[in-house]
Amino acid sequence: MYEWSADDLMVRDALRAFIDKEIRPNSDELESGQLPPYDILRKLLSTFGVDQMAEAALAKELAAEEARAAGDTAGSESEGGASAGSGGMSQSTFIMLNCELSSVSLGLVTSLGVSMGLTVSTIRSRGTLAQKKRWLPGLVSMGKVGAWAITEPDSGSDALGGMKTTVRRDGDGYILNGQKTFITNGPYADTAVVFAKLDDGSGTPPRERKVLTFVLEKGMPGFTQGAPFKKMGIMSSPTGEFFFDNVRLTRDNLLGETEDLGKDSRGGEGAKAGFTAERIGIASMALGVIQEALRLSVDYANTRTLWGKEIGQFQLIQLKLAEMEVARINVQNMLFNAIERTKAGKPLSLAEASAMKLYSSRAATDVAMEAVQLFGGNGYMAEYRVEQLARDAKSLMIYAGSNEIQVTHVAKGLLAR
Repeated sequence: MYEWSADDLMVRDALRAFIDKEIRPNSDELESGQLPPYDILRKLLSTFGVDQMAEAALAKELAAEEARAAGDTAGSESEGGASAGSGGMSQSTFIMLNCELSSVSLGLVTSLGVSMGLTVSTIRSRGTLAQKKRWLPGLVSMGKVGAWAITEPDSGSDALGGMKTTVRRDGDGYILNGQKTFITNGPYADTAVVFAKLDDGSGTPPRERKVLTFVLEKGMPGFTQGAPFKKMGIMSSPTGEFFFDNVRLTRDNLLGETEDLGKDSRGGEGAKAGFTAERIGIASMALGVIQEALRLSVDYANTRTLWGKEIGQFQLIQLKLAEMEVARINVQNMLFNAIERTKAGKPLSLAEASAMKLYSSRAATDVAMEAVQLFGGNGYMAEYRVEQLARDAKSLMIYAGSNEIQVTHVAKGLLAR
């Protein structure tokens, strides 16, 4: 793959029309946090039929799984390609959606990706058929808002080893205690995937204990969702905390309804699968930021005059634009590679996804900051959108695993060869 398909470009043009009509007029309210993003996202999914596609894809998937459970192998065949987590869309279309939304509001993509991506994919990959039927129908169409909670105040980059949130057995169920922070969609989530360490009283050192995955619902006794944080950027995506005070969980809240994690004794593989998908998603968001910063910079260079010339005629300005274009090409080609690898059944490893995240987040931040510099004093004013792009882009270097952690994953992948 070396360019977007005709179908992808049709989707892009339709998305841009929707963005101009429905999102840009609400940018200030979204970015101030006054307007939660969910109604706009639901309207987007409805306008393009993604909600119905997602529901149909999920129904087909669940029917196939039910047939397999009943021993009907003929009725259990399912087509490859789009997943319920992508709303039934192809991966390239889903990436195009991320790019275009990121160009105007990175937070919208963050909220959408965590709810329909991470939350859905974790339940799909680890849940029983009954659990999938219980939670996925609302989540795949954004009727319900999802959150994915692994990060804690003292264990951001050491998410599994430093985890302090615990569950202990209590009869046929569990008691959950602890805290999670920096949770995307946390303040408004209806359904939350929560990772916690099993305290079985055996004296196993905390770092070596099993990590179990539970699904919680808004309003459960002892489960408190904190108010939205005030952030530097991506304000259109509400971020908050979870507090667990003796939350009573039944066995069917435990994903898979078993503590037997097989070879994955610490429960890390499920989290790593989520990390891989999330880091590829970061690259698509970075591309959206780069494309918009470049577009705005080219327009400004062609219209802003200095000493009787458009500033685009000055070589230093041309250098900035050229380096922005190089970044755009590089990140786009990394995404094309990821798409082709997935189609070929050779998905990226965690180390490769980390390399994508490391490079693309740096590139997006550099491009956005250079756009501010190109705009000069105007670029520092909130009236000009490059200011928002610069604030938003910086988040890409921090969340989904800080870039320092990505270096570690890339190096470990190399040294393990």
